Amino acid sequence: MKILKIEFKNINSLKGAHEIDFTQDPFPGSSLFAITGPTGSGKSTILDVISLALFNNIPRMGKISTSEINKTGAILTRNQQEAMAAVTYQGKSGKYRSQWSISTARTGNLRDYAMELSNVETGKLIDLKKSEVPGKNEELIGLNYNQFIKAVLLAQGEFAHFLRAKKEERGELLEKITGTGIYRQLGIKAFQKYKDENREIQFQQNRIDAIKEQLLSAELYKKNTEELKQKDKLENQLKTEIEKLKKQLELKEKIRIQKKEISTREIQKNTAEEELKTFDKEHGYPLKQHEKIEDHAEELRNWTLLKKELKDLEEEQKKIQQSKEQNTANRTACLKDAANLLATQVTSETIIESLDSLFRKISFLDEERRAKGHEFRALRDQFQSETRQLPIKLAEENIKKTREELKQLGEVSEEKRKRLKEQLEGIDLKDLPGQKQQLSARLDLSRQAWRKEEELKNIAAEVKKFQTEEESLKPKIKSLPGEIETAKNKCELLTERREKLNLKKQNHLLQAKFEEQRHILEDGKPCPLCGALEHPFANALPGKDDALETEIKETEEELSTWSKKLSVTEADLRHHRTRQEALRKEIKNIQTQLYAQRENFEEKYGHLKPAETNSWEKLCDNWQGKLNSLEAWEKEQNSLQAIEAGIPLLDKLMKVLEKGKEISQERENLYKGRDISEDTGDLKTRWTRLSQEEKHLNSSLKNLKDKLESHSRNLSDLENELLPALQEKGFPNITTARKALMPEAECRALRVKREEIHKRINEAISSLKLLDSQLDEFKKSDLSDSEDHLQEQLKEKQQKLTEISAACRELFSSIKNHDNNLKQLQEIGMQIAEKEKKIRRWRLLDELIGDSKGKKFNDFAQDLSLSQLLHLANIRLKDLSDRYRIDKPENQEDDGLVAIDEHMGGQRRSVKTLSGGETFILSLSMALALSDLASRNVEINSLFIDEGFGTLDPETLDQTLDTLEKLQAESEKTIGIISHVDSLKERIATQIQLQRNGQGYSSLEIIG
Repeated sequence: MKILKIEFKNINSLKGAHEIDFTQDPFPGSSLFAITGPTGSGKSTILDVISLALFNNIPRMGKISTSEINKTGAILTRNQQEAMAAVTYQGKSGKYRSQWSISTARTGNLRDYAMELSNVETGKLIDLKKSEVPGKNEELIGLNYNQFIKAVLLAQGEFAHFLRAKKEERGELLEKITGTGIYRQLGIKAFQKYKDENREIQFQQNRIDAIKEQLLSAELYKKNTEELKQKDKLENQLKTEIEKLKKQLELKEKIRIQKKEISTREIQKNTAEEELKTFDKEHGYPLKQHEKIEDHAEELRNWTLLKKELKDLEEEQKKIQQSKEQNTANRTACLKDAANLLATQVTSETIIESLDSLFRKISFLDEERRAKGHEFRALRDQFQSETRQLPIKLAEENIKKTREELKQLGEVSEEKRKRLKEQLEGIDLKDLPGQKQQLSARLDLSRQAWRKEEELKNIAAEVKKFQTEEESLKPKIKSLPGEIETAKNKCELLTERREKLNLKKQNHLLQAKFEEQRHILEDGKPCPLCGALEHPFANALPGKDDALETEIKETEEELSTWSKKLSVTEADLRHHRTRQEALRKEIKNIQTQLYAQRENFEEKYGHLKPAETNSWEKLCDNWQGKLNSLEAWEKEQNSLQAIEAGIPLLDKLMKVLEKGKEISQERENLYKGRDISEDTGDLKTRWTRLSQEEKHLNSSLKNLKDKLESHSRNLSDLENELLPALQEKGFPNITTARKALMPEAECRALRVKREEIHKRINEAISSLKLLDSQLDEFKKSDLSDSEDHLQEQLKEKQQKLTEISAACRELFSSIKNHDNNLKQLQEIGMQIAEKEKKIRRWRLLDELIGDSKGKKFNDFAQDLSLSQLLHLANIRLKDLSDRYRIDKPENQEDDGLVAIDEHMGGQRRSVKTLSGGETFILSLSMALALSDLASRNVEINSLFIDEGFGTLDPETLDQTLDTLEKLQAESEKTIGIISHVDSLKERIATQIQLQRNGQGYSSLEIIG
C-alpha cells in the first residue's frame, strides 16, 4: 500500500484548498521528506487528513460525527462553510481515491458528513453507502484502522512510555499498542465456557440425588408387586359380574321400550286410516272428474292458449295504429323546426339538401373567423414579446388607446436618453459591452484595494497588540528572578532548620527511650523491656513534651508553602520568557509579512489611490455611479427600439380586428345559434329516424293482420273437433270441461299423497306383527328378579370395584415410578459420562489458559508478542545504533525492559537509566518493528514518523537519518518525518513547510 496524493480543504488551521502529490516533483527524486513548522501550525493535521479520508477516524479524537464536530469545534476551519479530505493510494488491486467531506446548510447547521470511493484508473465511483467506505478501504489496503495507524502513522510517545513501564503496566500497553486484547477475551471465554458446561453436569448430579431419595426399598417393591397381582385378579372377577348385571338391566329396558313402540305403532295405524277418510271426502270427486277428461288435457290447454294469443294480437294491433298516428304528427313537427332554422319552407323531399347547404355556408364563415383570430393572437404575442421590458399592457378592447400610450412612452424615453448622454460624456456609447467591462474592472480593482488596505490596518493593529503584551511582560520577567532567589534562600534556611530539629528529636528519643516507654504501659499486658504484667510506675505519668513536634510540623508546613511558591514562580518565569520569545518571533514574522504586503499593495494599487479629500468609498461610488448611468442609457436605448417595433404591430392588429367583426356580422345574419353542426345534425338524424319508423310501423301492421286471420281459423277447427268428445263424457261445453281439468302438478301431488297414506297403513300393520314376535322372545330370557334389586346389586359391586381399582392404580403407579426412576438414573449417568467426554477439552483449556479476568493467557500471549516485537526491534536498532540491544528482564532484575550495552562488554542496564536521545533511538526501533509486525501480510510503502527528533544530539540525529534513508532506499518507501527541529531543514532537502499567520491560519509550501 502506498499513498500517492493527499488533498484537503479547510481542515483545522489549514484554511483553503491544499494538495500534496507524492508522484510529482520533488518527491519522486527524494522519498525521504520532512513536515516542519512551529507548534500548532498543523503538522499532525496532515496525518489526521489521511485517517479521516480513509476511515472517518482520527487518532486524537476517535470516530468522527457531526455532533462531535459541533461539540469540539475540530476538523472544520472556523468561519468556513465546507471541509474536505481525500487520499489517493495504490492498493493490492489498483489505484483508488477515498474522500470525506462535510458542509454547512443555509440554516448554519452542519449537514451530515459524506464519504465516497472511486477507482482512479476507470474514473468511476464505487456504489457504496458512506458507512461502507471505511470497510472497503480496509479490504483494498489489507489493514484495519488500528493496524493502519500502527503500520503507517508511527508515534514514539507510546513506546517511550512502554520502555520504562513495569511488567503489569507493560502488558496492558503492549495489548493496547498491538491490538491483541483478543487473548484476554479468549482466556475469559475459556473460563466461562468450562464454567457453563460444568454447571449442567452439576445440575444432573443434583437430579440423581433427588431421584435416589424417591426409590422404593427392595422389600417394599416385592410386597407391592404381590399385592398388585391379587387385587388385579379380584378386579377382573368384579368386572365380569358387573357386566352380567348390566345385560339383565338392559334386557328389562328393551322389553319396556318394545311395549312402548307397539303402542306407538297402533296409534300411527289409526291416524293414517283417519287421514285416508278425510282425503276421500275433500279431494275424491274433483280427482275423478279430472281423470275423466285427462285424455283430452293437451287439446284443452291448446284451446286456452289460442284464445289468449288471439286476444293479445288484437291489443297489439290497436297499439301499432296509435304509434302510426304519433309518427305522422312528429314528422310534421320536424318539417316545421327545419323551416324555422332555414327561414324558408321545406318539404320531405328538400329538407336534407337545405340543411346541408346551410351547414356549408356557416362552416366557411367560422373557418374565416378562426383564421383571423389566429392572426390576431400571433400579432398580439409578437407585440408583447417586443415590448416585454416596457411598463405597458395591451388593451385588446381599445388598441388605439394602447398606441397613444406607447407613443408617449417613446417621448419620455427619448428625453431620459438625452439627459444620460450628457452624464456619459467622454464614453464611447457605440461600444457598450467594452465600456461596461472597463468600468466594472476599475470598480472591482478599487474595491480590492479598499479591502487590502483594511487588512493591512488589521495586521498593524495585531502587531501593536503583541507589542503591548510584550511590554507588559518585561516588568514581570525583571521582578520574578528576585522573588525566586528570595524563595530559594527561604527554602534553604527552612530545610536546615528542619534537619536540626529532626536531629534534636532523634537525640531526645535515644536519651529518653525507656522513660517514654511508660506512656504505652497497660496493666495486664507485658512490658516490652522486662515482661512484667504489673506496672506500678505507670501511674502519675509525667506530662509529655509536644513542643518539639509542634515546631517540626510548623517548619515543614512553612517549607512546603515556600517550595510551592518557588515552583509557581519558576513556572511563571519560564512561561513569561517562552511567551515573550514567541511574541517576538510572531511580531517579527507579522512585521515582515506586513512590509511585504504593503510593497505589494503599492505596486498593485498605488496608481488607484484616491486624493486626500476623497476616500476609497467615494472612489468606488464614483465608478459605480458611471456604471449605473451606462446601464440606464442602455436600458432606454432598448426601450426605444421596442417602441419603434411595437407601433406597426398595433396598426396591423386594428385591421385584423375590423375584418373579424365583418365576418361575425355576416354569420349572425344567417345563423344565430352556437353550433351549426349540432343543430343541422340533430334535425337530419331526427327526420331519418321518423322516416324509418314509419316504414317499420306499416310493415308490422300488415304482419299482424295475417296472424289474426290464421289464429281465428285454428281456433274454429279445434272447437269443432273437441266439443262432441266432451259432450259424450258428460260436459255440456268446452269451458266447463276446461274448469274440471286440474293443473298437472296439483293432480300429481294429490295422487302421491293418497299413495303415501296407503303405504303408512301397510307399514304400521307389518311393524306390529314384527314387534309382537320380538317381545315374546325378550320375555323368554328375562329373570324373575325385579329391576330395583338388580340395580342395588350393581351399585354395590361397582363401589367395591372402584375401591379395588384405586388401590391397583396406586400400587401400579408406585412400581412404575420406581422403574422409571431407575431408568432415568441410568440415562442421566450416560448423559453425564457423554458430557464429561465433550467438556474434557474445555476443562483442559480452562486449566491451561482460563481465569475469570483472562490474565493467564493474556500474559502468555503478550510475552510471545513482546519476544517477536523485541526481535524485530533489535533488527531495526542494529541499523540505528550498534551499541544497544533490547531484552526482557531476567528473574533477579527489575521487571522493566533491559538495554544490553555492547560497548561495555554486554552490560545489562535498565532502560530507565538511558538518556532522552537513547530512549528515542530505542523507541523508534520499536515503532518501526511494530510497523513490520502490523504489516507482515501487506507491503507498506508509506511511513510517517511523528516527533521525538528534538531529543537527539547531532551525531545520533545524523545516524538516525542515515538509517531512515537506507530504509527508504532498500524498500522504496515514502517516509515522512514530522518535527520542528531546525537542523532537519539542512539535512532533508524535500520539505512540507507550515507557517502560521497573524489570523491563526496556516499556509503550506512544498520545497525541494
